[in-house]
Amino acid sequence: MLTSQRKQHLLSVLQRDGQIVAKRLSQELGLSEDTIRRDLRELAAEGLVQRVHGGALPASPAVVDFTARQELASEAKVAIGRAAARLVQPGQVVILDGGTTAVQVARHLSPELRATVVTHSPTIAMELVPHPGIEVLLIGGRLFKHSVVAVGAVTIEAIGHVRADTYFMGVTGVHVQEGLSTGDLEEAYVKRALSSRAAETIVLASSEKLGVASRYVIAPLTEISGLVVEHDVPEEVTNRYQELGLSITRA
Repeated sequence: MLTSQRKQHLLSVLQRDGQIVAKRLSQELGLSEDTIRRDLRELAAEGLVQRVHGGALPASPAVVDFTARQELASEAKVAIGRAAARLVQPGQVVILDGGTTAVQVARHLSPELRATVVTHSPTIAMELVPHPGIEVLLIGGRLFKHSVVAVGAVTIEAIGHVRADTYFMGVTGVHVQEGLSTGDLEEAYVKRALSSRAAETIVLASSEKLGVASRYVIAPLTEISGLVVEHDVPEEVTNRYQELGLSITRA
């Protein structure tokens, strides 16, 4: 089997099974595990898979910069943002992550709502400037331009002084076994810190983020409370998350 044929077969297996187990595949194809791993390394370099211990998972298509993400599944993100905004109650302190889906949450908060939003995203803060009843606490730090959020030691230190009701988290990957992930290490640390300061964490998860993984782990799914997903995500997909005790809000 030619290299190109092997790679195409690997991608077909990934699409069919949702994962690649290198040992099992090497036995099925009569090839060495080293050959499979080499192919996976090359596919990962092309952004087509995310390597994990023992094999690979689908790579998240959401690991692109902020501008590009604005064009990715935009209708779904509007719906998810609207549904998440309805979960915010008067008087609450909520943490709102950076990212294009979080922007939609900010845009859909009720004009009558009086609450406090904590964010490390200048974009989110600017969205909320016209809102008459929202007090905005903007956390500073080094600006990570890729996602337009603050990161670093200064950011994590400031987060430690916050106690919130709910954190609406943005991610690039949600996977039953591999948990929550994102494409930058510092972002992963900041998201984990934010989650630790909220009574509950709700993940904003458009369909391209479900069942995929990115390079840096934020937390296992057992550390969050629920997901906000598109209305037409199949039940066989959401059931796997509900079995872990997560609430599912359909947009």
